[in-house]
Amino acid sequence: MKYYCNPLNVPYRYQFNADPRRGGALQICREAADPSLIQFQGRYYIFASMTLGVWVSDDLVHWESHRLPDELPLYDYAPDVRVLGDWVYFCASNREHPCDRWRTKDILNGPYERIEGSFPFWDPNLFRDDDGRVYFYWGCSNQTPIYGVELDAETMLPKGEKAALIEGRPFAVGFERVGENNSTLPASDAEVEAKYQAFVKAQGVPETMIPADIKPLIRGMFSNRPYIEGAWMDKHDGKYYLQYAAPGTQYNTYADGVYVSDHPLGPFTLAGNNPYSYKPGGFLPGAGHGSTMADRQGNLWHTATMRISKNHDFERRVGLWPAGFDADGELFCNQRYGDWPMAVSGEKDDPWRDPAWMLLSAGKAVSASSCTPGHEPGEVTKEDVQTWWQAAFVDRSEWLQVDLGRPMDVRAVQVNFADDRIDVPCPGPIRPGSQARYIDEADRVTQWKLEGSLDGRDWFAVEDKSAAATDLSHDLVVRAEGFAARYLRLSDMAVPFGQRPCVSGLRVFGRSDGEKPAAPAFSAARQGDLDMLVDIVPQSDALGYNILFGASPEKLYHSCITFAPGKIRIGALIRDRAYWVRVDAFNEAGITRGTCVKL
Repeated sequence: MKYYCNPLNVPYRYQFNADPRRGGALQICREAADPSLIQFQGRYYIFASMTLGVWVSDDLVHWESHRLPDELPLYDYAPDVRVLGDWVYFCASNREHPCDRWRTKDILNGPYERIEGSFPFWDPNLFRDDDGRVYFYWGCSNQTPIYGVELDAETMLPKGEKAALIEGRPFAVGFERVGENNSTLPASDAEVEAKYQAFVKAQGVPETMIPADIKPLIRGMFSNRPYIEGAWMDKHDGKYYLQYAAPGTQYNTYADGVYVSDHPLGPFTLAGNNPYSYKPGGFLPGAGHGSTMADRQGNLWHTATMRISKNHDFERRVGLWPAGFDADGELFCNQRYGDWPMAVSGEKDDPWRDPAWMLLSAGKAVSASSCTPGHEPGEVTKEDVQTWWQAAFVDRSEWLQVDLGRPMDVRAVQVNFADDRIDVPCPGPIRPGSQARYIDEADRVTQWKLEGSLDGRDWFAVEDKSAAATDLSHDLVVRAEGFAARYLRLSDMAVPFGQRPCVSGLRVFGRSDGEKPAAPAFSAARQGDLDMLVDIVPQSDALGYNILFGASPEKLYHSCITFAPGKIRIGALIRDRAYWVRVDAFNEAGITRGTCVKL
């Protein structure tokens, strides 16, 4: 058995963003997003935005990073990669000129053949049907829909007019609403127009001077409408499943929905299970703009974008979860404990299997050699990637220590490093584009040492990466056989650009020999068309709770994990659809399932 833990344990490259939305001031963060996951010649490949390369794996657990050729559009967002016969086709997003395609029979070594593009697009996705016909989907806007068109399989030129396939419906589809926890309804047309006219007047430019293609973008700034983006097409049992992302990558509710049709160009109907990829809670939320792939054993997997968005809206990571189709043809994805260690057997697996081990570190006491104001040691066990401990000095004598409260059976530790307002010169030229930036070419290193102890005095080595040549900011240490420890200490740290070490999570997983919690008491009530309020009665024997909901007691495909009982609002409902709700409680010893009730 092999194990991984989201976000994927890969090197995430630094971006030096000269974002015009923030006055062009340089902002520095790591980024990878919009992953295309494929299987090609028996290996797995993930192509993600702003990585300059591709991640390659033989088992979906261990990934290697490989640089791609410079002639590919590596500075363009949302790379789309698809296998068509013996070829792998590659393209990416650009609104400023027609987008070329590239194809190869050897991803790592090339060569790549260029196919001249005929029109610009954003968030592309190529799909070949069983009959050999090829279709193309694209779109990324809060003003325009996702489009589709058939392409000539040889020239990749459109064979007809584009068709509008998916449009945002935030008044009927709750998970499409913007804001944290889908909290904001769109503005009315009258409100948008008033703000648009005020903006134009403030610029001192006649409206007739504003290009026609720019006016919708300006109105979109004031609409609070969701971005409908990130298309991906799959076919199952003769049905076409067009997946899309909403409402925006910077929100904890970034999700993937799905529409279904009998034809690749529609008409499409919103599927019964929506959103099918949705992870609003936990250490690292977000599960939108991704792709879906079957592995060698026939297991389905979904990879998508996870959100940090502290140093920049596009500070993001990549996650991977088991997925599948149920007996009724509903596409689902299991994200119930979606940032805990998951087992991969290399065989046919149950996509609804429980997590391999329980979370032991949440809310536990933490001490450190020093800290900076506002970044105290306790931040690392809050299960929140947006907060972190920061050492006061750049010194390898700094340390951070978690106390589990008593000796426990430790099986895995995830070491999560954060970035805090890095201030260094850009190491290369800023490249212009929709978001002017430089992607760091250097191979940085992240180094540390992890020790364990039963009493806080005598220490033993768990993992020593104090001389590592890798840069893994979300590294996972697995000890499947387990070891006993009460204390875990991180020390001897060195991180890129000579920063003071920042740690967002020192997350410990394993088992406790205690009792599982009691079944939780809760109530759930619908509030309007799109919201529900779940009220969980606190219990002393529970560490946290998982709210599960769906179309029936057998289809509780959606989940929201929380460590704070009480009143919790979930805004992902769809108008005129019935729901069932269950709340499970968990602690270090295991999970106790609650009673399922109709909303």
